[in-house]
Amino acid sequence: MAVECHLCLLGLIFLSSLLTGTSGVNVTYVFISSGENVSLSCNNALHDCTSTMWLYNKFRHSATVELIGLGKKKKDTERHERLSLGSDCSLNIKNISKEDYGYYTCRQYVNGEQRTDTHVDLHVLHVSSSSSSSSQTEISAGRSVTLFCQLYSFAGGSCDDWICYERIQLFWVNQAGVKLTRSDSRYQILSSSDHCIITLTTTLLNEDHNREWRCEVTHRDQVKSSVTYTVKSSGEKERDLINHVEQVFFVFLVQTVSIVFAVCRIFRKISQTRSNLYC
Repeated sequence: MAVECHLCLLGLIFLSSLLTGTSGVNVTYVFISSGENVSLSCNNALHDCTSTMWLYNKFRHSATVELIGLGKKKKDTERHERLSLGSDCSLNIKNISKEDYGYYTCRQYVNGEQRTDTHVDLHVLHVSSSSSSSSQTEISAGRSVTLFCQLYSFAGGSCDDWICYERIQLFWVNQAGVKLTRSDSRYQILSSSDHCIITLTTTLLNEDHNREWRCEVTHRDQVKSSVTYTVKSSGEKERDLINHVEQVFFVFLVQTVSIVFAVCRIFRKISQTRSNLYC
């Protein structure tokens, strides 16, 4: 126990140096799931954004990328189309991807003098599976599927350090919101101490069609973001297709019969008219 506490203390010191450096700046943590939209606040916003800059670092020692310069988007950035500046100088990012995680800095100038920066550490939660990269998978009963849930973060370090320092944790829960544990014989749940990743492996059953499993990230025991993964049975999909074809055929048959009866009535009226003329 003493060894664990000692290691946790070392991790705390290490992450503290990563996040605050020597200047002791305050950092806002933002958690978001891939595919969602996010707005990063610039707390020191002025009456307009003409002096606003948004800077980005993917890693601690990576090159700084200027996303917004003097209130205007930089067109040479990969995310140009997904970025926009809010009326309060916040940075809006559409359709977040796992590559968007990192350290964002809002910087403003007044009469040529730099004001205090605002710092945002953006964490991105992303889920994938061994059979599909989307948020749902089609698989037959009896086959095994593994779901991967990872939290992408700027600071690096091990996930154990994050748990000690900021109490950030990942969980898998079922549709009822009940946490899945290693004691459940149906699921194999593994976590990595090198990266914030947790996997769930299970063998699918027939009743798993439309079943959802959700990965949640908590910060200081508060759920900050989650991603839901849905299972679609390939057998159910085929039955749905057959039912759809049958419905289309039934509608076509009804319409065809209606047209035939209408044509028959028209010919009957024509025959009656001719008979009256000859009489």
